[in-house]
Amino acid sequence: MRIERRQNVRRNVLFGLTLKIYQVLVPFVMRTAIIYYMGVEYLGLSGLFVSILQILNMAELGVGSAMVFSMYEPIAKDETDKICALIHLYRLYYRVIGCFIAAAGIMITPLIPKLIHGMVPEDVNIYVLYLLNLSGTVATYWFLAYKNSIFLAHQRTDIGSKISLVTNSCQYIFQLWSVVVLKNYYLYIISSLCAQLINNAITALAAAKYYPDYKPTGRLPAEKIREINQRIKDLVTSKIGGTILLSADTIVISVYMGLTALAVYQNYYFILSAVIGFVEIIFAGSVAGIGNSLITETNEKNYKDLNKFTFLLCWLTGICFCCFMNLYQPFMEVWMGKELMLDFFAVICFCVYFWVYELNRLLNTYKDAGGIWHQDRYRPLITSMVNLALNLIMVRLGGIYGVLLSTVIATSGIGIPWILHNLFTSIFEKKRLKKYFFRLIMYTAVTAVAGAISFQICHFISFRNPAALFFRALTCCIIPNLIFWAAYHRLPEFRQSVYLLKNMVKAGGKSDNNS
Repeated sequence: MRIERRQNVRRNVLFGLTLKIYQVLVPFVMRTAIIYYMGVEYLGLSGLFVSILQILNMAELGVGSAMVFSMYEPIAKDETDKICALIHLYRLYYRVIGCFIAAAGIMITPLIPKLIHGMVPEDVNIYVLYLLNLSGTVATYWFLAYKNSIFLAHQRTDIGSKISLVTNSCQYIFQLWSVVVLKNYYLYIISSLCAQLINNAITALAAAKYYPDYKPTGRLPAEKIREINQRIKDLVTSKIGGTILLSADTIVISVYMGLTALAVYQNYYFILSAVIGFVEIIFAGSVAGIGNSLITETNEKNYKDLNKFTFLLCWLTGICFCCFMNLYQPFMEVWMGKELMLDFFAVICFCVYFWVYELNRLLNTYKDAGGIWHQDRYRPLITSMVNLALNLIMVRLGGIYGVLLSTVIATSGIGIPWILHNLFTSIFEKKRLKKYFFRLIMYTAVTAVAGAISFQICHFISFRNPAALFFRALTCCIIPNLIFWAAYHRLPEFRQSVYLLKNMVKAGGKSDNNS
């Protein structure tokens, strides 16, 4: 089966964007309601529990990625029996993982208060809240979570987006009622856990409707199981490293600075992660297509696709970079007030963090699509351990700024150069690495120039009322695009990307007319 990559990417991005807009706006309202009706410390608690559970989810060990990758080839060859056997094995693994997370989570329960510096809200029991979050995580592994792999492997994440749109609506309505009317944080947590279970159930029903031949039956040959287990072993360090990299910042801030400082940091990070989420829709919608392309297309074609993805990402990320530079502080002042703001140096740190994160994410997408986990097995763990060590040192010296900079240093100094080497020795030709690396340096330099120029122009637009946000936003859309066009319009990637986007629009128009 040859996946229709362009059509699927377009469809996935369309529905993914719709869902993401919804998932940003409504949680934004929820965060605001929690701060004004319950207190900023509750946001800190929520962020801390998410980070703790992310660490426990390391027990997943990359099983999902390994299974989805294992489905690419049998899907391309229409080997239904093999896909069913893979799903059966996936279900078994997830049940075991759920048991392990439950046991590990219960064991660390006495340590939870020690991860919080200072006081916690008086009307909540920290242990009860933690166990509620833990039980929800465990239940998702036991209750049909493996079904989503079918849509991921077929590059149909748009179906999951539609399902999430419905279940999230019910969740947010109940949560808003719990916070504003009842002021009950326990019900707020319980509603999110129930919504996830309902989401899993509906996803399973949808999988049965779209792919009725795929059932968790059959057994794989022992040799194939050993091959999958080897992939999982190769993903262990990647899973551990990625989790530490994402969770360490939150936990370190909570331990050393308390829930209020953590909530202020997370208000900024919420805006950043919302934009990251929009960009990642492109990756989520195309990773299966990239995996299919790496199997069915030539090395030359795949390298050109990498250049196009990189070019488009850097253009989009560059615009976001400039918007962060000029809109972050005015927006936070309107939203949270000056008492819950960081200074401008934090904005610079967040902007650099965002740029490095997106480049790293692109390269990891190709690593996952190409399945080169064995070659890359040490990099994530070493990068994350360096990040953690720098976190513990720099939080004492620079507080939140030290935490952000430690992640930037570890990722840009170790993670990105290392994964570039792995990609160009395993998937692409090594002789092309130098040229690609200098392209990344060029994109970074041009983005820095665009950020500096747009900042100087926006500096003359004094922020006296919310309307100034509009004029600053307009400047951040016009100036970077002019600079990027002047710098890039002669590049082959520019012409190829324009051609690609035109074809996707035409394909979309034909698809709409036929439907």
